[in-house]
Amino acid sequence: MKKLSHYDDAGRASMVDVSAKADTRRVARAQAFVKIRPSVLKKLPQNPKGDPLEVARIAGISGAKRTAELIPMCHPLLLSHVDVDAQVESRGVRITTTVSTTGPTGVEMEALTAAAVAALTVYDMTKALDKRIEIQDILLLEKTGGKSGTFQRVNKRRGQRQGRS
Repeated sequence: MKKLSHYDDAGRASMVDVSAKADTRRVARAQAFVKIRPSVLKKLPQNPKGDPLEVARIAGISGAKRTAELIPMCHPLLLSHVDVDAQVESRGVRITTTVSTTGPTGVEMEALTAAAVAALTVYDMTKALDKRIEIQDILLLEKTGGKSGTFQRVNKRRGQRQGRS
């Protein structure tokens, strides 16, 4: 049985020592969904604060870069690339993030943080129109690199890989 990596032998929370791990290329993709009523979605282009999707995209990039400041046991990473895509769908806005680095530890938390911060930004920029907006499905879609190899989430209902753009 695997043990949780962020605890030492005494059971105290600790940062994992990655100094002996080899640098490999690592990529992670994550998503979030912001459920918004259609009447509110139609008003996105007229938002007086600016384009909510573009502001969310920039906020997501900033969030990925600041993950180690927000999550106590995350390592500060030199990110090679961060991409945040926000697309309007019939029931809301789907945010998909991709983060990459070459280093001794993965970028899953950075991809998830980017998705969460982008989703929160969409909420912030549209909350005046509807307080019932929901942030849903913040999840890792896939990750590559490192000792644990590749992970790809499979949509159980369709047996397909999830989150492909």
